[in-house]
Amino acid sequence: MEIKATSKYVRMTPTKARDLTRAIQGKSVGEALQAVELNKRKAAVCIAKTLKSAIANAENNANASAENLYVAKAVVDNGPTIPRYWPRARGSASPIRKKMGHISIVLTDEKPSKK
Repeated sequence: MEIKATSKYVRMTPTKARDLTRAIQGKSVGEALQAVELNKRKAAVCIAKTLKSAIANAENNANASAENLYVAKAVVDNGPTIPRYWPRARGSASPIRKKMGHISIVLTDEKPSKK
């Protein structure tokens, strides 16, 4: 069975969060939560929040135990970009792209195979 949790419109560049989601993929929920909580990056806070939400979904909606769950898939997709501009010399402007991401985590009760 698969349990999903998503966080949308997270104000963080997806490229800064993808390496952490790759690190927790395939691990048990306890190992993944420990790896995320010990990390100091801003992405770790958002990913931990989504992971805890997925665990709560599994326990409340699917009656699954957290000890038997594994992270099947953890992905950070691109969200919308907010265009901003920075003033430059002689009345011109440079664009600034403030990016957002969508974090999605899928938990499963069977251990994923190593590739």
